[in-house]
Amino acid sequence: MNSAAKLSPSAVTAWFNQRWDFIGTPTWQEKALLSSITFTFGFYLIGALYLVAPLVGWTLAAALLTQIASPLSINPTRQQAKQNAHWLIILWCCSAILLEIALIVGHVDFNLGFGKIIKSTIGWAKGWALLSLFIVLGYAFQIRYRLVCRAACIVGLLALIVTPFLVLAYVLGLPDFLYVSPLKIFGGAGAEFFTVILYEIDPGNGAPRWRFFAPWAPAVGFVANIYFLCAWFEKDQKWRAIGLAGNAIMIVLAASRMGMIVMLLVPIAVWGLSRLTRPWVIISACVGLLILAVFSDPIFHTITSILDDIKGARADSTRVRATLGNIALYRWESEAYWFGHGVVERGTHLVEFMPIGSHHNWYGLLFVKGMVGLLSFLVPFALTTLTLLVKAQYQVSARLGLGMCLILGFFSMSENIEALAYMTWPAWLLIGAGLRSTQRDIDTNKDNILGQFWLLSREHGNSPALAKHTTTQSLRQKTS
Repeated sequence: MNSAAKLSPSAVTAWFNQRWDFIGTPTWQEKALLSSITFTFGFYLIGALYLVAPLVGWTLAAALLTQIASPLSINPTRQQAKQNAHWLIILWCCSAILLEIALIVGHVDFNLGFGKIIKSTIGWAKGWALLSLFIVLGYAFQIRYRLVCRAACIVGLLALIVTPFLVLAYVLGLPDFLYVSPLKIFGGAGAEFFTVILYEIDPGNGAPRWRFFAPWAPAVGFVANIYFLCAWFEKDQKWRAIGLAGNAIMIVLAASRMGMIVMLLVPIAVWGLSRLTRPWVIISACVGLLILAVFSDPIFHTITSILDDIKGARADSTRVRATLGNIALYRWESEAYWFGHGVVERGTHLVEFMPIGSHHNWYGLLFVKGMVGLLSFLVPFALTTLTLLVKAQYQVSARLGLGMCLILGFFSMSENIEALAYMTWPAWLLIGAGLRSTQRDIDTNKDNILGQFWLLSREHGNSPALAKHTTTQSLRQKTS
């Protein structure tokens, strides 16, 4: 009887809500987003992971539009009117529209047909549009980054639980392939997005690799790095350790070269880039640049040697990626400079029949959507990164958003960002959350002059004494 009570729907709901008591009861929007993250492995097992993000994202977008249009509700857009990054949200919306225009023009130029336009537009809604959409949702619904960090740690915990079984399956020689979910009929993408496997064997070296919940192994390194950085920002030490360990294991077992490099570099980069205004950081940076200038040749040769060793670890993969990039660049420049080819095309035996325009976000943008498509994504992404870099000097949530931009920037050199939007959407959600200006996320360290100035500047119409009192209170809260 007690066991049945523990497994009742009300008990499960109570358990779920308790996971977030440290920051207060989540809103229904936050619950929908957090459920999509914490139930990742469950959605993968039934083949629904590819469908969840578009469904949740566009449902919340419809709710946001309804809230904006309703005269009886508080307009979230008006609440954000004083935000200094409001223009970036508009820019991301324009980016999604321009990418759709480039898609349509590319289809018309190459006579791909109206049916192909409809199919590609559906793909746009599940890819490029979804990226902009989650930035808007993270910004407008005021999603709290700490909740996302806890959800990422829960994914890490589940990874720790399932990893022994996945490794044991390979050791015992169990079949690697399990099944393709029947939900594939609702997807429209390749079968790999709905395939459930225990492990895979790298054809290049015969070593095992684990996908966990991703369509291919390197994609695990991508997503796990997003959750790994979230775990760095988790306040609870136990959950933080669990999140770091679980997501690090996924990165290592995926044998993703980019994943392991990013896992080591990005946390350090975020820490340093978010403290550029600190005097000791400026002095250290100057000393570091001087050392680099003096010993530039040996340092350059060492880095080059390391990169060559990394590429040589999977030489066939490196060759295919380089060839795909060269073909994409040549055909873009000679055949469809402004609006691209509209769709990816299957490659020849030279590139192991991999699609031209895949394996590299920027080459793919040029090949499929031309210069218009490239600039439509590059301009808002670069401006967002720069904005978060400035805000990261005094705002904690902006530091996490900056880290997400760094991860996305690194992996854009080896993955198609839009193809994995259904798994990487928490990064875009956190970027939107980081673009907001929220007082509770301000770093009030005594050495952070920008943080102190921000608090004082927010006291519009208040006396200097009250502003000073507010700053002092924030410092006490930070210390405690």
